[in-house]
Amino acid sequence: MDYAKMRAIAEQLGAHAEQLEGAWSVEIGPSGPILAMMCPSKRHEGTIRRICKQLDEQLLTTHPGYICASGPEIEHPAIGRMRRPDAVVIPEAVLDEEGLAVDATQVLAVVEIVSPSNPNNDYGEKLAEYPAMGIPHYMIVDPRTGTIEVHSVPCGNHYGHKDPYIFGDMVPFGPWTVDTSAFRRYGRDRDADSPV
Repeated sequence: MDYAKMRAIAEQLGAHAEQLEGAWSVEIGPSGPILAMMCPSKRHEGTIRRICKQLDEQLLTTHPGYICASGPEIEHPAIGRMRRPDAVVIPEAVLDEEGLAVDATQVLAVVEIVSPSNPNNDYGEKLAEYPAMGIPHYMIVDPRTGTIEVHSVPCGNHYGHKDPYIFGDMVPFGPWTVDTSAFRRYGRDRDADSPV
């Protein structure tokens, strides 16, 4: 099925989702359009907020006019994919344009916070799709394990470079640094002195 048809189906699913209770997300993955219920935890949302705030402060210097936003869809019609990362670094001006999704060629970085219910999506499909979209930097934050992976140097459908970190580290992410000392793991209270 070509991308235009998949996009039309995704828009129909999105319109249908507006009539449903709860929060829903529509993406286009390897098998076509997907409608999924979103139920992010407070810790998931808190981690996204911390990352966006830190990157926004640094983007003022490194990339004026860019922001770290939570929520916009990104698409790459040539490979037939549309995803909704947890956070994305994009030019702020694209949010004033017509349309539903940001062109992936305008994306500097994406961040995914691993969900307890579907971790393979972030470590599998998206780890192949984001480099294929040409996105230079991809950070996977995993509150299940207290670990972080930073991927860079897109080469086809994989990244050529991966750096592992743990919660509590100062994490280099492209030209930025993310302080993870306040990140929280799922289902686990933290001691004040323990990073994990």
